[in-house]
Amino acid sequence: MTAPLHEPTAEAAPSAAEEATPAGGAKAVQGRSLGRIAWERLKRDKLALAGGIVVLFLILVAVLAPVITSLVGQDPEAHHEDLIDPLFGTPVGSLGGISGEHWLGVEPVNGRDIFARIVYGARISLLVGFLSAIVAVVLGTVLGILAGFFGGWVDTVISRVMDGLLAFPQLLFIIALVSVMPNEMLGLTGTGVRLFVMILVIGFFGWPYIGRVVRGQTLSLREREYVEAARSLGAGRFYILFKELLPNLVAPIIVYTTMMIPTNILTEAALSFLGVGVKPPTASWGQMLSSALDYYESDPMYMVIPGVAIFITVLAFNLFGDGVRDALDPKGSR
Repeated sequence: MTAPLHEPTAEAAPSAAEEATPAGGAKAVQGRSLGRIAWERLKRDKLALAGGIVVLFLILVAVLAPVITSLVGQDPEAHHEDLIDPLFGTPVGSLGGISGEHWLGVEPVNGRDIFARIVYGARISLLVGFLSAIVAVVLGTVLGILAGFFGGWVDTVISRVMDGLLAFPQLLFIIALVSVMPNEMLGLTGTGVRLFVMILVIGFFGWPYIGRVVRGQTLSLREREYVEAARSLGAGRFYILFKELLPNLVAPIIVYTTMMIPTNILTEAALSFLGVGVKPPTASWGQMLSSALDYYESDPMYMVIPGVAIFITVLAFNLFGDGVRDALDPKGSR
């Protein structure tokens, strides 16, 4: 007996995947989160990815500084006077004493290994850069969102404080403050006190920049429909601030943080260069540049190496920050 003409065979039965596929063979459109969209945009920016890789590498170098220097057999505070010309005080050999044992040469006069000093100097620069940025972001976000949301006298007071801090000579204040600070404070001594003061002061004078950005964004967001809907449902002010507005401010905050860190690194280098940053024997790139002023003619590599380290670090952060800004910008064309 033959099968009925209208009975579907196994080959003719449509599969679930075929039923879900739209007509014309086009693939179904899948929703993407904002984070995934930003990541896909960031991946297309090769310069930003390169900058991000360098930033991650520098962070690893700073964290693993003791391990790296022990592997290469160098101590950042060990002196090698036998590698120094006793007459001129400069390293023996070409290019500042660069050799298989000392990859970047040695310092004039004392013969300390420059590679070990550069590795440990990365810890100071990144520590000050990141922690001072955190201080500025916390203060700027809280005060900026309060000024933009409440308006009135709250906005007036906070805005005038911002204007005053932006007009204040930051470097001169830090120099004066560090000069009169005691050697012991809050359980910290010496270099710890100077780092603590630099982080607080740089962060304190940096918050008005991000505070202005957050205030402007908050003025725009507080009139949106979802904020009015939350009000109509009886939501309190602080619920609206931290549950409705703050999540929508994450993107500009992240972007401005990535742009603020290299500025803080340059500020720390400038302070150490002027002699009010960390003191020897603690390694600092700015301090190395300051010491190299007396030897830039006889040993130019001593100045070039820390200068290149600062340049690469700041450039990497700026490239990565530009890429993050473009990736998080919904109106961007990249």
